[in-house]
Amino acid sequence: MATEFLFDGPEDARVTIMLAHGAGAPMDSASMNATARALAAGGFRVARFEFAYMASRRSAAGKKPPPRAETVMPEYVAAVDDLGPTDGPLVVGGKSMGGRVASMVADALFDAGRIAGLLCLGYPFHPPGRPEQLRTRHLIDLRTPTLICQGTRDEFGVPDEVKTYGLSKAIEVRWLEDGDHDLKPRKAISGFSTADHLKTVTDTVTGWVGRIAP
Repeated sequence: MATEFLFDGPEDARVTIMLAHGAGAPMDSASMNATARALAAGGFRVARFEFAYMASRRSAAGKKPPPRAETVMPEYVAAVDDLGPTDGPLVVGGKSMGGRVASMVADALFDAGRIAGLLCLGYPFHPPGRPEQLRTRHLIDLRTPTLICQGTRDEFGVPDEVKTYGLSKAIEVRWLEDGDHDLKPRKAISGFSTADHLKTVTDTVTGWVGRIAP
């Protein structure tokens, strides 16, 4: 079955960003909607899609639990296939699990010249409360130019932990002050709003894309 996409941003944008959702929320969650709108306002074409287990929740089949990330890797590659040729560079990525799955297929796509980079929004470096269960082995030798946008109080990986992981030099991490797993800060504590952080994400992505795909 062909992948169904939700599009934001100008059709003639130079750069397209394809995003998958996190483990527990759909492609049109409040967080994904806000992120897509922010990137679209920055001039990017954003294409969102859902893995089959999440799409099934919209049907009579009902709720299915998230599968292991490894099992949906073929679905991510199929979505790239279904998106087809883009006008310019394609960046793949996603929110949490979606970004993790994208990171697991990125090098093969990058080596084939199909993508320019990888964008992870709140990477799940480990399950909450279980910092010993790392999901970073493939990130040590990652070749694809990668940008991870992470909140400093993200329970899936905070700065003091991430700096010890020995990540590939292809990976840049943009820390967002007091952001949680949805990059949402507590304004009374940090002085920043979610909109502020999403503007920073968009500006950071713009500068990063300008370096990796000039």
